[in-house]
Amino acid sequence: MAIELAKNLPMGGGVGGGSSDAATVLVALNHLWEIGFDNERLAELGLKLGADVPVFVHGHAAWAEGVGERLVPVDFPEPVYLLLQPEVAISTAEVFKAPELTRDSPVITIAGFLQTGGRNDCEPVVRRRYPVVAGALDWLGRHGPARLTGTGSCVFAPMTDAMHAAAVLADKPGEWRGWVAHGLNQSPLTARLQFERQFGPG
Repeated sequence: MAIELAKNLPMGGGVGGGSSDAATVLVALNHLWEIGFDNERLAELGLKLGADVPVFVHGHAAWAEGVGERLVPVDFPEPVYLLLQPEVAISTAEVFKAPELTRDSPVITIAGFLQTGGRNDCEPVVRRRYPVVAGALDWLGRHGPARLTGTGSCVFAPMTDAMHAAAVLADKPGEWRGWVAHGLNQSPLTARLQFERQFGPG
């Protein structure tokens, strides 16, 4: 058997593309081969592949604790985002090993996150070590509250609507790649499987 992947997400951008791909394969093969594993069993398998695979297996936005395996489903707002990728590759391992990376951040609650947007402790490290990413954060920050995706290299900000996002995207510096993305609480794969269980393949 061969699996072909048409990937539209940036490689090494910190947006969870590889974890989503891994989860999709687990969920899809479980369905196609009629193995019968529930999502908890699939998530347990997925955790061995990556800390954020379980959330993609469950297919719903969630609050994650532990290393990513303890999940509480949450219906977050679903805004339009502008995602930019500066031309730089960032080593996640290097950022995690950085001596200046803080390890004593206070615990944040779901309510606190929804109110403040949370924080990314990796962002100050990446800013200092990768000036091009700092520049992208500063530029995008003029159009919305810009954040770093994971350890980067992508940066993102919510936009008021798709037209606004497209206008900002058209004005970006030419050396950066960019995408307009819509937030989703439920993955398309989960919705498709629910449809098939109810109405059959189609």
